[in-house]
Amino acid sequence: MSARPHAAASVASLDLADADPACAAPLPVLGRDVTVPLVTGGEVTYAALDYAASAPALQRVWDDVAAYAPYYGSVHRGAGYLSQLSTDLFENSRQTVAEFLDCRDGDQIVFTRSTTDSLNLLAACLPADCQVFVFETEHHASLLPWRDAQVTYLNAPRTPEEAVTTLERALADRDPYGPALVCVTGASNVTGELWPVRELTAAAHAHGARIVLDAAQLAPHHAVSVRDLDVDWVAFSGHKLYAPFGSGVLAGRADWLQSAEPYLAGGGASRQVARRADGGVEVEWHTTAARHEAGSPNVIGVYAIASACKALREEGFDTLVAREQRLVTAVRAGLAEVPEVKVLSLFGDDAPRVGVISFVVQGWNSSHFAAALSAEYGIGVRDGLFCAHPLVRTLLGSTPQEPGECGAPDETPGSLNAIRVSFGAGTPDEHVERFVRAVKELVRDGARWNYRTEEGRCVPDRATAAAL
Repeated sequence: MSARPHAAASVASLDLADADPACAAPLPVLGRDVTVPLVTGGEVTYAALDYAASAPALQRVWDDVAAYAPYYGSVHRGAGYLSQLSTDLFENSRQTVAEFLDCRDGDQIVFTRSTTDSLNLLAACLPADCQVFVFETEHHASLLPWRDAQVTYLNAPRTPEEAVTTLERALADRDPYGPALVCVTGASNVTGELWPVRELTAAAHAHGARIVLDAAQLAPHHAVSVRDLDVDWVAFSGHKLYAPFGSGVLAGRADWLQSAEPYLAGGGASRQVARRADGGVEVEWHTTAARHEAGSPNVIGVYAIASACKALREEGFDTLVAREQRLVTAVRAGLAEVPEVKVLSLFGDDAPRVGVISFVVQGWNSSHFAAALSAEYGIGVRDGLFCAHPLVRTLLGSTPQEPGECGAPDETPGSLNAIRVSFGAGTPDEHVERFVRAVKELVRDGARWNYRTEEGRCVPDRATAAAL
C-alpha cells in the first residue's frame, strides 16, 4: 500500500533531484522495501534513519553469508573439509580487515563482539600503573572500560585545536616514565563531527603515550588507515559497518596484547595444557590474536565484516563520502529553516562531519517527537542521550533527571534529551526528504495522534486519537 499523498512529495529546498548521478545511487541494503503501518492509516516504506545505532546489512553481505552458510563448520577444530574451509574463511577475513584498515606489518587483528568488547579487551591488557586519558565527550564504550586504571577525564573541547592543547597539557603533567594510553573517537556518535585524530596521535606520541581510536562511527563513513593516522589501535563494530552479525575488531600493536593474560581463558587461547606434579595446571597461551579469541569464534560475524570491508573498498570511499555529504548538507539546510530546531555541535557549523545529526525542538519532548516521526511518517530515529550522557548533557546544558510525561514539553533550562537522525551508504534521497518535511510539519501543525508514556517511552495511544 502507498503512503499518504504528502508522504511521497519531493522537497524542493533539499535540491537532491539535480544531484550528480555519479554519486546518487545508495548501496543496496536489506529492508529497503519494508513497509510499516501508520497510525493515521495506510502504509509507507520504512525510512531507517538510525544508522549510528545499527546500520542495515548490505545486500552483498547477506548474499555472501547465505552462500557460505551451507558450508559452515568448526574453526580451528576439525580435519574435515567444511572445518578446513571455515578456518580458511576465518583467517582470510582477518587479512581482509587488515587491508581495509591499512594495518602495519606486525599489527594483530583480534575479532571481538563489538567496539565495546574491543575496548574492554584492551583495558584488560593495560600494563600495571598505566595512565589513561579520555575526553568526557566519548561514547560510553570508550569512556567506561578504563575504571581499573588511573583515568584522567578531560573536559569537552569546543574546537579541534582546543582538543589537542587540552590533551597536550594533561600529558605534560603525567608521570613521564610510566605507560599511558589516550582513547579518542574518530567521529562523534552524537554530533557526527570528525575529531583531529592525526593531531591527537602526534601529541600522544610526543609525550610517550599510546592512542586507541574508537572508529565505530568513522569506519562506516570514511577510509581509516592505521598506518597513515599512526594510531596504536583501532576498534570498530560490524553492526555499524553494514554487517550486523555480532562481531567487532580490535586491530593494532601486538606487544601489550601478547604480554597480557588472555581476555577469556579457554579453548583456542591455549597452545598446550598439562597437569603439574603438584596437581595444578600448566598453560602455554598463544601469542597470536588467538590468545584473546577463546571459544568457538563467530565465523559468520567475522565473514560478514570482511564482506562489508570488501564492498566499501570496491565502491570507493570518495564516492560514498561525496553522496553522504550531499545528504548531510540537505538535512542541515532543511533543519536550519525551522527556527524551533537547535542542532547540537561541539565544533561549530563548519566542522566536517559524517551522517549523524542530533537536535532538539523547542516546545517538544524529544521522545514525543521521535514517536510521532515513527507512527505518523514511518521514520525511525533515536531519542535519548545516545550512550554518551556527559556529552549530551554538556551540549544541552541540562542535569540528570527523569523526563516528563509524553506530550509535555521539557521545562528545564536545557532539554532533557535529544533526537538523532543518522544515515549512510544505503540511505535513499526520499528518506531524508521525508524526514525534513516531517520535522517541518510536526513543528508547524503538531502531532496528529495522541501519545502516552509506557515503560518510560512515548508510544501512540491506540485508544484515542487527536483531532485531525
